[in-house]
Parts: sequence; structure tokens; C-alpha cells
Amino acid sequence: MKNVTIFRALLIMVVSVTTFSCKKSSSSRNSSRATGWQINSREGGFQYNTNFNEQETSPGLVFIEGGTFTKGRVQDDVMHDWNNTPSQQHVQSFYMDETEVTNLMYVEYLDYIKKLYPPEDELYKNIYNGILPDTLVWRNRLGFNEVMTQNYLRHPAYAEYPVVGVSWIQAVEYSNWRTDRVNELNLDRAGYRDINLAEQDPETIFNTDRYRVDPSAYDNGEDNRRNRNVRVDADGNETGVYASMETGVIGPKYRLPTETEWEYAALGLSELRSYNLYRGRKKYPWDGQYTRSGSRKYRGDQLANFKQGKGDYGGIAGWSDDGADITNAVRSYAPNDYGLYDMAGNVAEWVADVYRPIIDDEFNDFNYYRGNVYTKNKINDDGTVKVVTSADVIYDTLSNGKLIARNLPGEIVKVAVDENETYLRPNFDRANNINFRDGDKRSSRNFETFGDEENEDGNIQDKETRKMYNSPKHTIRRDSLGNIIREIDKSNNRTSLINDEVRVYKGGSWKDREYWLDPAQRRYFPQDMATDYIGFRCAMSRLGSKSKIKNKTKG
Repeated sequence: MKNVTIFRALLIMVVSVTTFSCKKSSSSRNSSRATGWQINSREGGFQYNTNFNEQETSPGLVFIEGGTFTKGRVQDDVMHDWNNTPSQQHVQSFYMDETEVTNLMYVEYLDYIKKLYPPEDELYKNIYNGILPDTLVWRNRLGFNEVMTQNYLRHPAYAEYPVVGVSWIQAVEYSNWRTDRVNELNLDRAGYRDINLAEQDPETIFNTDRYRVDPSAYDNGEDNRRNRNVRVDADGNETGVYASMETGVIGPKYRLPTETEWEYAALGLSELRSYNLYRGRKKYPWDGQYTRSGSRKYRGDQLANFKQGKGDYGGIAGWSDDGADITNAVRSYAPNDYGLYDMAGNVAEWVADVYRPIIDDEFNDFNYYRGNVYTKNKINDDGTVKVVTSADVIYDTLSNGKLIARNLPGEIVKVAVDENETYLRPNFDRANNINFRDGDKRSSRNFETFGDEENEDGNIQDKETRKMYNSPKHTIRRDSLGNIIREIDKSNNRTSLINDEVRVYKGGSWKDREYWLDPAQRRYFPQDMATDYIGFRCAMSRLGSKSKIKNKTKG
């Protein structure tokens, strides 16, 4: 009897402790460890998504866990061009498109912009025309390629082929559009915004940056929002009508990958890659030293789409054929260890970086990137953000005479950061950092910065002649009648083609020899021009933990 009484007493104690622990665990999740006040109280107060687990993988992307690797060429440098000396770098985790952006994906973008900004409207015609790929890149003065010129972009036969004829600038604009469309859909699914594709307005078209600052700009009454997230505080005011950053609903931006990210992802590394040494001497996105498969089932098959020799763009029809003569449909070849397709061959790809032969790993070896131009929102006199209207759209005239919209209606006007952000700041002192420590005269220790002026875009107006990157300075302008006047720089004193408008592109293409398939190879091309062998894919930053799999505690 005594033992039974003791057992019952112990059982009651265990149940009580368990119940108390559960209640404590449940309530502590929604109470502040800083103040003890309740978070997400129905009576109002501080609202925060305490149930957020991790970033959801956005459409088209795969996760790339970051790490350390050796950036740069590790094979013999037969060119000896001082272009990509190996350097140890660390990359944060990020996401990257599984495949290159295809014709189908880009035509969806064209269709959306055409409906929103009809080219027959004189006010909008240059917006649509400015994003059209240059289909004339397929033409060759001694080749018959008109079938590609007329069909490659839009015909269903090429739907899953990588888009080409797209400049670096156009690739960036596509990434911005994709960001807005995905975030708008996220808001719709989370119950914050109803989307009516038939009633999109150029002046109030959804823009992620603007929503973060002024979400009420998209509130056209109850018809454009749902009420399931709305709460009423003690004073009867509605809360939770809009998705703040604290909700976790608004995702990061799609963008071009940095050169460092692209190279790291292409290698598909699972271990450290050291100078001229990798277990198996990894040279390509796949294992081994050859471009043909060594597996029993597919032995001899080409692992990528590239030019195999003079007049040989695919091999002899049949056994040794790589399955393509120009580009090929994405996913036609096996992916690398990260699940990425065509990181060698098919088309080369734009990356975000401004090109310089110097990789200054002595200054930075973490998320290396050259091209930072820091901006901020332009503020009106009344304290509101300045928003672009249809009449405010600014068009840039490219080096080939084409017009492209610098901004679109509904976007926030951006200006360069100024002394308010840079004064006595140790990590940056100006808006435009493209030329920072790049080997030109401005980078020298004796260069005086007095007298430098920055324009509204953050570009330095040099009063000194650049010595190292003394590239041609062609000019193009329009007269009072709108006619294009082109003036080619015919100076004999130019020493380089490198300037602040050339961008890096990576990876070999259908038009390149095997030499360019090494992910460490790097080349450059003007950012406002396009070719028939350069495409692109998007990337996205990873928020939160480095790994998707939590480290297990060792016992």
C-alpha cells in the first residue's frame, strides 16, 4: 500500500513537471527574452513571425551550400595573360538557377511587359523595344543562319533552349522583373494581396522595393487585399494588413551571380580545391580529365555542348555526336554535383562583376565581387519616397544607338549615397567602388582624391587621365530632331579595351573550344552588347543558416 502511494505521488510530480514544461515552452516562444512582453498578442504590440523555419527555395533555383575554394585557373596557363591567378576565397551559401534562362522563360517576360507597356503607345514603345533580345546576332556574313534569326527566340521548337542575344543590362532587368513577380505571388498565397492580371496599372505595378517602404500604395480598397491577416488592436486600429519584413513573406532579389559564386557553383566541389591539386585533378564541372563519359552505359558520350575542332561543332553524326550543332535544350547533359545543368558548354553566361584582370584577394577573400555602386531612395520634400511616373522614365542611349529604360513607372528613384552615409565610415567612403584597388592611377598610394566629383549615379568624374585602363571613348548622342550622331574614338593612344562598362562572362559555349570549359576561365564583353553564345542564369542570396541540414550533436 505504501509503495502504491509513493508511485502515485511520483506520477503526479512527473505529470505536473511535464505540463509546466510544455506550457513554459509554448509560451516562451511568443514572449520576448528581452522584455518579457508577449509577441504577436491579439491585443496588438510587437508582431513577428516566430514560426519561421528557413528560407523557402524560390522557383527555378537550387541550394548551393557555401564554403572555401581556390578561385582561378589551376591548369596550365598557356596564355600567360595575368588574368586569374589562383586565390583562396570563401563563398556564403546561395541559390542558383538549375538551368540557364530559356527562351520560354524570357518570352513570358516579353509578354508581360508588352501587355503592361504597349509598344504602340508612344509613351511606352521604347520600354518594350529595349528588352527585346537582338535576334540579328545569329547572322554571319559568310553563313546561312536566317532560320535562327527568324525562329530561335519564339518558336516552340526552341522553347527550352537558352536565350541568347541578351545584353548584361537586359539580364539585370529580367532579374528585377522576376523578383517582383515572385514576391507578388508570395504575397497572394500568404493572403496579403489579390492579383488581377487583367487590371495591372503601369503606375501602380507591384515593385518589391516600393512595397517594403510604402505597401499602402498598392491598396485599392478591400478588393485588392484579403482580411485573414488583419488584427484589431485595443484602439480598434487594423494591424497585419500588409506584409512587413518581419513576416518573412518577402524574399530576397533574383540577381546575376557574382563571378566567385558562379565559379564555385560550376565546380560542384565537395572538398577543398588547392593550387594545381585536386583529388583527381578536377578540371571541369564533372569528375575526370576528359570531355567524354567514362561510365559503362554512356562511355564515349560527350558531357557538354562545345566546338570540338575546326568545322566540328558536334562531332560526326552518330556515336561521337554531342547532340547539338548550335545550342541545345537545357538538361540535355548530366548536372554537376550541385544539380546544375550546362555549367560548361551550351552558352557562356553573364555574371555580375565588372571585369578587371586583378583579383585583389589581399584586401578581401569573402564573397569577392567588383562592381559595388551604393544607392539609396530619393526622398521628396514631404518625406515620402520619389516614385517614377510614366512621364519620368529615363532612357539611356547605348553604344549601339539603342534606347533602354533606366527605370520603370512604379519604381523608387535611386540616387548615390552621399556624405550622410560615408562620413568617417571605415568600410566605404564613396558610392562608386568599381575602380577600388584595381591597379589604375586612382589606386596608387600617392593619388590625391581632392577635386573628384560624383554625379547622381555615383560615378566619379575623373580629372586625371586613367593610365592603366585607357580604353577608347566612343560617343553617341542625338540631335534636336532625334537623329543619332555616332563619333568613334580614332585615337592611336588607347591601350586597352577595359573600362567600367565591360562585364565578366564565364563558361564555354557551343562556339568555344574545350579550353574554355574550365570554370576558372574568364572573359569580358561590353555590358550593353549581345552575342549568339552568351546567355545567363539567376542567383539569390541565402538568408539565415549556412546549411539546410542542422549539424548533429556529437555524443
